[in-house]
Amino acid sequence: MRGKKYRQIKAKIDMTKVYTLDEAIKFIKENPAANFDESIEVHLKLGIDPQKTEQYVRGVAVLPSGLVKKRRIIAFVSPAKIDEAKETGADLAGGLDLIEKIKETKRCDFDLAVAEPELMKDLAKIAKILGPKGLMPNPKTKTVTNDIKSTLRELAAGRINFKNDEGGNLHQVLAKVSWPAEKIKENIKAFLEAVRKAKPSGVKGNFIRNAILSSTMGPGIRISL
Repeated sequence: MRGKKYRQIKAKIDMTKVYTLDEAIKFIKENPAANFDESIEVHLKLGIDPQKTEQYVRGVAVLPSGLVKKRRIIAFVSPAKIDEAKETGADLAGGLDLIEKIKETKRCDFDLAVAEPELMKDLAKIAKILGPKGLMPNPKTKTVTNDIKSTLRELAAGRINFKNDEGGNLHQVLAKVSWPAEKIKENIKAFLEAVRKAKPSGVKGNFIRNAILSSTMGPGIRISL
């Protein structure tokens, strides 16, 4: 059962209408559902068959207004690049010694991992630790790279990875309600454009079937694409 405030806000939404992005952002900012600074989320229903691996949607988006939350980043690099990685944005950097430490402790005190290609064979030792947490570096998400410096800078500036869930949907936190409307809009538009570019070649017809914008605690608003 939803709370009274949620129901009051939902009652203001015309469920038969598809709102413009500007209208939806304005509505959310004017109708806070909680007494804390909520996040703004986008939920997409995709026209894919999630049972077919060739229709999986994976991609990378760079959010021009930055990230909602700072992420702890670990870099698996050769000894010569450890200092460079730390100076560029890695919270933790190292090579074989770092891999061995994670293997022994089974602790993953980070949100994102990047690695040089030559270290991937060694990372296989901790793949069962990183993999279930979604922390294994992957060429498809551009987290396996020789250009560690540029990659770390992009990640710090607002680069995110996305992939569909088991139901063929995408969910992404993109902004804070307190941000200026234009900054919120910039992040949402950049994300939607990146999703369109990630459309699998085998998918026919309407790729993004439905798009919903909401705050953390608020009701969803259908938006036009």
